[in-house]
Amino acid sequence: MKYLIILFSAFALVACKKDKPTVSDKAAADSLTVVQDSAKTEPTSGKILVETFPFPAEIKECSCYFAKSKADFEAEKYIYADDAGKTAYMKLDGKRLAMKLISSSDMEVDEELTKEIESDHYKISVKGKKIKHEEALLFEGTLTVEKPDGTVETMPIYGECGC
Repeated sequence: MKYLIILFSAFALVACKKDKPTVSDKAAADSLTVVQDSAKTEPTSGKILVETFPFPAEIKECSCYFAKSKADFEAEKYIYADDAGKTAYMKLDGKRLAMKLISSSDMEVDEELTKEIESDHYKISVKGKKIKHEEALLFEGTLTVEKPDGTVETMPIYGECGC
């Protein structure tokens, strides 16, 4: 009987207690928000997400690298980089890719810059016009990314090529 009274008293205490938010409840709510926000970075249907990335460690000597604007270029927010002849690097739809360059113009001779890159999932075209010739060659132009389903994303680029 004594145990029954203790059990009943404990039940009554727990049943009357108000729920108060705890630190762990707030943390759980915050983490839900973070998960929800991170989902917003995924590309929407029909779009190609072109993201910035730091200069690739794989590139040791001559290279071309571009950002969306002069300000992004100065802030080292690159959207394209290559090792001046073999491999191009980009971050597309959340994945960092190393792709084979198919063709590239001779930047020392031509005033125009052209590069063609293909992978299983993307076809990339870089076109630029030389705007300055110092130690490195500065270019402005456009970068176009195409998917096999016909989705196309075109954006301005600013950057340089040099050794």
